Amino acid sequence: MSASDKPDIRVETSITRRRVVAAGIGAFAAPAVLRVIAANAQSRVIKIGHVSPRTGPLAGFGEADGFILDQVRALLGTGLQSGGKTYPVQIISKDSQSSGNRAAEVASELILGDKVDLIVASATPDTTNPVADQAEVNEVPCVTTNCPWQPYFFGRNGDPKKGFTWTYHFFWGLEDVIGAFLALWDQASTNKVVGGLFPNDADGNAWGDARLGLPPALTAAGYKLTDPGPSRASGPRSSPSGRRYCSRR
Repeated sequence: MSASDKPDIRVETSITRRRVVAAGIGAFAAPAVLRVIAANAQSRVIKIGHVSPRTGPLAGFGEADGFILDQVRALLGTGLQSGGKTYPVQIISKDSQSSGNRAAEVASELILGDKVDLIVASATPDTTNPVADQAEVNEVPCVTTNCPWQPYFFGRNGDPKKGFTWTYHFFWGLEDVIGAFLALWDQASTNKVVGGLFPNDADGNAWGDARLGLPPALTAAGYKLTDPGPSRASGPRSSPSGRRYCSRR
């Protein structure tokens, strides 16, 4: 390999966050994935922000976070090595309290106050979307998960022709769940009438979408969907549509 063919492995000012994140999640193990590191920084701390619902109605999604974060902190306890230097890693975790507004608030705190190099978030569009929006606006790399890609992408008014610059998401899509549902239902002898209760939020709107959600897939498979209309996210029985549906049972 000639000198001109050798990749630039310096981790100083020649590496930008966009270049590094574009290289893929596999680069996460190197300090270069996060931000420009000054050549004379002897004790530069790499900060990773984490947001998930630890309290509130969505707390079940974040129940294991404490255990997982302990394992990650132990794994990174000796820091990350790059370019002959070792950089300590600090993970700062915040609770979204199962609120989209609170998720945006703590994401802003992590980005503007704690100056994190990377932010990660998990569990439903109520957390992933506002966190990703804050990261996109402030040009900080963000990786999210545990939310179908449709409510994440289209819930953020994403354009498939453009995508996003700083925010990345990995998880299955509604098509995967719908396929699993249909495979199960087709094994049972039923009247092929399915009742659906979709909350009036990004998740529910994606599931109930007449073009991309559950309705067209069920129709194509020979099922009839009974949908009494959007329900409040706090629970089907607490909403008028939920009570109407349950009263028919």
